[in-house]
Amino acid sequence: MTDHLGSCLCGTVKFEVQGDFDSFYLCHCRHCQKDTGSAHAANLFSQSAKLTWKSGADAVTSFTLQGTLHSKSFCKLCGSALPNTQIPGLLVVPAGCLDTKVSISPTAHIFTSNKAAWDAELGEVPKFEGLPE
Repeated sequence: MTDHLGSCLCGTVKFEVQGDFDSFYLCHCRHCQKDTGSAHAANLFSQSAKLTWKSGADAVTSFTLQGTLHSKSFCKLCGSALPNTQIPGLLVVPAGCLDTKVSISPTAHIFTSNKAAWDAELGEVPKFEGLPE
């Protein structure tokens, strides 16, 4: 069993996930594009891991898009995505909020029929270690 630590951008919310992740999906659906402001969401899923809020639990809020299963939890102060337990029996953890190494590689890209048009050639885009001059 693996322990993972994570936090929000402002540091108000800290959490621990005890257990292993079952899958790691890069979701390209329109809902994930909207709520991440990016090409896709990167979420870890577990049906057995346990989430414990270490601090800032009162700063965590959730949103579920009406008529869908799409939901997200986030810090009320900085807006950072946080683990979500809105679907009973399923823990969804945004990979970017973890402070510890993720040992599982992405399982699959999902909802690729909705992939952003500008996402097609990302492998060809120049890469910089920091902000370009």
